Amino acid sequence: MAQPNGDHNAAAKPPPTPSPLRFSKFFQSNMRILVTGGAGFIGSHLVDKLMENEKNEVIVADNYFTGSKDNLKKWIGHPRFELIRHDVTEPLLVEVDQIYHLACPASPIFYKYNPVKTIKTNVIGTLNMLGLAKRVGARILLTSTSEVYGDPLIHPQEESYWGNVNPIGVRSCYDEGKRVAETLMFDYHRQHGIEIRIARIFNTYGPRMNIDDGRVVSNFIAQALRNEPLTVQAPGTQTRSFCYVSDMVDGLMKLMNGENTGPINIGNPGEFTMIELAENVKELINPKVEIKMVENTPDDPRQRKPNITKARELLKWEPKIKLKDGLPLMEEDFRLRLGVPRNN
Repeated sequence: MAQPNGDHNAAAKPPPTPSPLRFSKFFQSNMRILVTGGAGFIGSHLVDKLMENEKNEVIVADNYFTGSKDNLKKWIGHPRFELIRHDVTEPLLVEVDQIYHLACPASPIFYKYNPVKTIKTNVIGTLNMLGLAKRVGARILLTSTSEVYGDPLIHPQEESYWGNVNPIGVRSCYDEGKRVAETLMFDYHRQHGIEIRIARIFNTYGPRMNIDDGRVVSNFIAQALRNEPLTVQAPGTQTRSFCYVSDMVDGLMKLMNGENTGPINIGNPGEFTMIELAENVKELINPKVEIKMVENTPDDPRQRKPNITKARELLKWEPKIKLKDGLPLMEEDFRLRLGVPRNN
């Protein structure tokens, strides 16, 4: 039986005291929140949600390797918003209360393109953010990944499962990088009393995904809109579970503002084979398009489905949006960006 993850009752040291100004009776203190990777797909949706609260000041740090300024255009110039072009592998000095550490290429095309950069982002980037959290007494949330389970031998995956990961494969920079990031989070928590939160996020989809990023939902939608065959990697029976981005953001915020360190799985337990997903997209967008089998990439997990019992019990969170309702919202966004109008 796998041991529970780490000693969650480590004695927390008190954080450094904030500026004396924050105790002034005239001072209206806002919550200052840093989002690394905030120009990315999930990050920018998180920023939108955080900015809805007038008590939040949001700072985004992003190097635009996979993110885009376009995702944040509605906030640029807003008095409670700041955007910094910054690579998290370099230290960052800012005064904040919370850190959402999302920065990392998260699709195989990007992380295989520059595996060394990916592992640096996961390891040195996380060390830098933990150093910042330690200096200023901030709470830090890491978006880890279902990839820490590798090609799982248990199904569905629960948080106590240690995983089945190839340490020297082409995806290891991401899988092992995130596993080390989790280790660093717990070591800082136990040794320095840092307040940590770890989310293990499963496949997420929605508007603002990169169109050609190699992820299966964006691939299928873009192919259907371009009248190209939907390329399903053999055998097509491998499964994934897809969580709509607004549900994901809601889960991350509940974890950050709750009392549990995690790790907690955040994802949608609705499981689909790749063939089923292709059929869904075909029916929704372009019934004339064909489905074509192509060769698989190495170390592609056969099954992926979160056990979200912990999220339900501890965070009172579960996904609300079904795949059939989320896909049309993403289709709209892709039509606008690809310039493919509806033929009604």
